[in-house]
Amino acid sequence: DDLYCKFSFVYGQDWVPTAGLEEGISQITSKSSVLPTTLVWNLPIDITFKSTNPFGWPQIVLSVYGPDFFGHDVVRGYGAVHVPFVPGRHKRTIAMFVPESTSRLQQLTSWFTGRRPEFTDPKVVAQGEGREVTRVRSQGFVTVCFNVMTKDLHKLGYDVGSAQGPGPQGFHSF
Repeated sequence: DDLYCKFSFVYGQDWVPTAGLEEGISQITSKSSVLPTTLVWNLPIDITFKSTNPFGWPQIVLSVYGPDFFGHDVVRGYGAVHVPFVPGRHKRTIAMFVPESTSRLQQLTSWFTGRRPEFTDPKVVAQGEGREVTRVRSQGFVTVCFNVMTKDLHKLGYDVGSAQGPGPQGFHSF
């Protein structure tokens, strides 16, 4: 599978990107002979945000594309996750999904024409509006590693803890 990944960020109206790219695309990757179930993009994403309000905390939206049986580029999965708010290194596994046609006739037609259902704007994945009526199918996982730095949150009255604080289920990191 020759897959590539597009990324974009969704954030609230009080957030402003001050450096870096808000959208981008990876190289095409293929399965390796060593780990045939793992595809690696090694896509460094560097972005800086500024805000005085935590509402609308940034999310990264991923869209994975690859060729179908006929060689057409089709969506292989959409997913989104909030950028961690605690400073440090974080690994997140994002469940990916694809929209599905609502009828068998639409499924057959889309398969023959190579025009599978997809979102016109992938950023809709990070929003809740209108998604309750969307039929989707699970389509694998993407793991993302974040290196997060924060600045002056204490000055604004926010305490997000530290990278060495309690981890999941109250376990401490050492």
